[in-house]
Amino acid sequence: MIFLCYPKCTTCQKAQKWLDANNVSYEFRDIKEDNPSIDELKEWHAKSGLPLKKFFNTSGLLYKDLQLKDKLPTMSEEEQFKLLASNGMLVKRPMAVGKDFVLVGFKEAEWAEKVSK
Repeated sequence: MIFLCYPKCTTCQKAQKWLDANNVSYEFRDIKEDNPSIDELKEWHAKSGLPLKKFFNTSGLLYKDLQLKDKLPTMSEEEQFKLLASNGMLVKRPMAVGKDFVLVGFKEAEWAEKVSK
C-alpha cells in the first residue's frame, strides 16, 4: 500500500499514527516532494469510484489562491488531472492506495474497513 501525505498536515500525522498502531505496512510518500503523475491520478480516480473533485485539497491555500472553486466546474477532466499532477499541495491528503482500494482523506472507520494488515 502507498501512503501519500504531507508530513506537516495534522490529519496526515493522525492517519500515519493509526496505520502504525494497527501494524499496517505501507510505502511512505511525501505528496509535496513526490507528486502523483497524471497516469497515477487517472488510475486511482478510476479505482476509487469518487468524483474527481474529491481529489482536490479544497481547504488548501493554493486551491483558494487559484480560485479553483469557481474554475473547476468549467474545466475538462484532462485539465483537472494536469492541474492535480502539477502540484502535490492541490491533492487531497492523506491518501491510501492499495490493490483494490483508494482512500482519500482520513476517516478512521473507512480506513479500518478497507486497509488490510
